[in-house]
Amino acid sequence: MPVFDFMKIGIIGGTGGMGKGFALRWCENHDIIIGSRESSKAEEAAREYFGLAQKEHGTFKGKITGKDNTSVAKESDVLVLSIPYENIDAICSQVLPNVKDDCTVISPIVPLTRTDLGFEFISFKDRKPSAFELVHKYMKNKSRLVSAFHTISEKKLIDPKLVLDSDIFVCGDAEDSINLVCKLVTEIKNLRPILLGPGSLSYLAEVTTPILLNAMIKNKMKNPGIKII
Repeated sequence: MPVFDFMKIGIIGGTGGMGKGFALRWCENHDIIIGSRESSKAEEAAREYFGLAQKEHGTFKGKITGKDNTSVAKESDVLVLSIPYENIDAICSQVLPNVKDDCTVISPIVPLTRTDLGFEFISFKDRKPSAFELVHKYMKNKSRLVSAFHTISEKKLIDPKLVLDSDIFVCGDAEDSINLVCKLVTEIKNLRPILLGPGSLSYLAEVTTPILLNAMIKNKMKNPGIKII
């Protein structure tokens, strides 16, 4: 699969904060398709994001539209799964059979729960599969799944004026899909992709989120990221 300069990027769960942030930042170079179970909800969010993007960027290459999840999956060159861990089975079983064979799927999903101790990693605590493992079983072309964007601050992501200045861990198996995701990482100013290894090591990227959240709360930090120096 070639690395396209201009792509259709679909975001399942695109009406949430992560979806909004990705849409506002990637629309400068790509078409964004917001996905939701209800197409009307996706269309409403897309109109809001497009208006915000016009105020922020003036003119830009891409469009922001909204459709139901299945339509988004069928049309996308890249599909971002901005969904909770507990919804993976219900959503991915319906959505992923509809993606194109060469579509790269990005999972920023984290198996996360909050207990009296703090944020804990469900895969360790309850001995459940990683998010990558759960999504992987629904992939038609299993090599096209890439794990990334687990530690990005949603509150910072949705404000394109803010510079994120952090590293993004990336795990995957197909070199061209990995390269495509790394390209999308670098399109967000001051983000740097850091390769961790194959998809089987994605749990290492996922577990960094509860580590970061606990450090943030215990040390009274404000929306921190991770930077390797």
